Amino acid sequence: MSTDCLGNVVTVADSASLAALNDFVEGFIASEARAVNILAAAETDESPIVQACAAAVHMFAESRDAPLAARPFLQRAQRTGACSTPREQRFIAAVGAWVEGDTERAAALHEEQAREFPRDLASLKLGQYHFFNAGDSPGMLRIALAARESASDVPFFHGMLAFAWEQCHFIEEAEASARRAIALRRKEPWAHHALAHVMLTQGRFEEGHAFMQDVAPTWTALNSFMVTHNWWHQALFAIELGRIEEALSLYDRQVWGVVKAYSQDQVNAVSLLARIELAGGDVGSRWQDVADHIAPRVDEHVLPFLDLHYLYGLARAARPEALLLLAGIEAHAGEAAGDAWRRVCVPAARGLLAHARGQWRAAMDHLGEALPRMTEIGGSHAQRDLFSQLQLDAMLHAGAYTGAQQLVQQQLRAQPESLRLRRLASRVYPALGLAALASLA
Repeated sequence: MSTDCLGNVVTVADSASLAALNDFVEGFIASEARAVNILAAAETDESPIVQACAAAVHMFAESRDAPLAARPFLQRAQRTGACSTPREQRFIAAVGAWVEGDTERAAALHEEQAREFPRDLASLKLGQYHFFNAGDSPGMLRIALAARESASDVPFFHGMLAFAWEQCHFIEEAEASARRAIALRRKEPWAHHALAHVMLTQGRFEEGHAFMQDVAPTWTALNSFMVTHNWWHQALFAIELGRIEEALSLYDRQVWGVVKAYSQDQVNAVSLLARIELAGGDVGSRWQDVADHIAPRVDEHVLPFLDLHYLYGLARAARPEALLLLAGIEAHAGEAAGDAWRRVCVPAARGLLAHARGQWRAAMDHLGEALPRMTEIGGSHAQRDLFSQLQLDAMLHAGAYTGAQQLVQQQLRAQPESLRLRRLASRVYPALGLAALASLA
């Protein structure tokens, strides 16, 4: 009997595959690039769990062609899955549901797994991924808490728990879990990420910037999303502290260019360029390069969160594909199950296109329609804040200063270190005949 690095019983035809399987399990939960080593093992070992893990790797491409690439591996896993353990069979079924587009069932199966096999942390993290994309933060927390007793010795578990706490606004619990993860293993980038969220939420920008700078040397051998996203967080701290040139340098050196074809790297790039512009920075011709890599995605419609970023990036580059993408979103929304595409993504997409074109009133109205339900498209609080910032910017350009004051002052009370927000206050209060309050704000 073989077990993986977390003690779960595994069924492999070739004992040499165990190392690759462990690379997938621990590499995935550690956000390390070695998770893809399972693909080489899948070429020679048709063990169902090996094939299912390979299928999952292909699905993380988050592209239209990902299910097509994953399906042969899934079919091999399903063909001989009866000889696997119950844990492996459920994992195969969950990956199968994902490949077929039923992410709700996939999440439910991963949650069952967490209750019955709480040390299957690769399954747990996949479940969190699906809950996250559905905007179901309580689901992220619920699935993590199911494993707390059994997996408390694993640093990566505490990082997963920390992010779930933070997304449910349990900020103190999130910080405690993140710090426990880091105490167990200094190189725990997901815990670093969770703690960055905590500090961003609480307006601890100087502390957050210093913390990320301190742990950055540990970000080695990570997958492109994790390393670029943690640097993205560092750039957000820099923006709030008024260090726009630093944020641009981080964009050029750390955020854009690792894997330009990858969806999450593209999202990080679009989001950061937009925030730099909103903070008064000049991004030059950078939109054009991002748009070149996004343009092939106009027909994909994998996740509404992704499509919204793609659309804004194309629109800021003045690319005609932005209109094609908007039309595709509207058509897809008429066919997709649930309300996220129709009631959230469609008005948000219209608002983003309007903002990129300088149509401020339309941007304000369309984004205002979408924002109350924006959690439904997935993404984190920090990521979705981009849409709030764009709406606020549209309000200022449209002269809606009364509403803008309510937003800016409330945010400044929570984040007094933010030079970005102080800059906005300096625009709002004079326009309201309250210039003296700008310095007070």
